[in-house]
Amino acid sequence: QVQLIESGGGSVLPGGSLELSCTASGGTLHNYGMGWFRRAPGKGREFVAADSWNGASTNYAESVKGRFTISRDNIKNTVYLLMTTLQPEDTATYFCAADQWGPATTTSGRYDYWGQGTQVTVEP
Repeated sequence: QVQLIESGGGSVLPGGSLELSCTASGGTLHNYGMGWFRRAPGKGREFVAADSWNGASTNYAESVKGRFTISRDNIKNTVYLLMTTLQPEDTATYFCAADQWGPATTTSGRYDYWGQGTQVTVEP
């Protein structure tokens, strides 16, 4: 059973940056595609970014392309989401998820394991 723990959330001014981390225990991430999703207040869960289990491909939501970058360190069993040029509409709870042998899918139903989330607030 893989357990995922997100960290790195917080409050930031518009235009600022944050890097989220997602660390796994109970399993190794090197055979998992990893995804980041978010849920803004009053809205449904939204895909943000994903990378494939073998690092061959990545996917990004149009709203974050060019601003967010997903990466991983398989030795540390950790996936990162670097978020730059943050805007108030990026305010949400951010979740990481693991999809065994996953191909960087944008579909939340494919993911097997989820973290509890970390809050990101962007406001003046």
